[in-house]
Amino acid sequence: MALKITVDPDAAEAPYEQIRARIAERARSGDLPVGYKLPTVRGLAEELGLAANTVAKAYRALEADGVIETRGRHGSFVAAPGDTAAREAASAAAEFAARAHRLGLDREAARAAAEEALRAVYE
Repeated sequence: MALKITVDPDAAEAPYEQIRARIAERARSGDLPVGYKLPTVRGLAEELGLAANTVAKAYRALEADGVIETRGRHGSFVAAPGDTAAREAASAAAEFAARAHRLGLDREAARAAAEEALRAVYE
C-alpha cells in the first residue's frame, strides 16, 4: 500500500498542513491501518517535491496529535487511535481550566469560553 498524497502549491493551506491533514484523515478513517509504516521524511519530501523540513514539520504535528508514533531509526508508524488523543485532550483541558481559574473566571465564564472555541472549530 502506497501513501499517495498530493499537495496543492496554490492552496491557501500551507504544504505541511496539507500533508498533516491528509495523513490524519486517512489514518482516522482506517485507510492507513494501525502500524502502517510511513515513508521517510526525505523520501516523502522528494516524492512531493518539497523541502524535508516541511515534511518533518507535518510528521511532528501528527506525532503531537497522537496520529503517528516515531520509533527512532525504525521510522514513523500510524498509531492506535484514541489513547494518545484522549490523553492530549485531557491535558489541554486541564491546562485551560487552570489558566481560566488563574485569570479569575468563574466556572460559567470558563465553560462559555470553551464552548465558543469548540463552536468556532467544529462548525
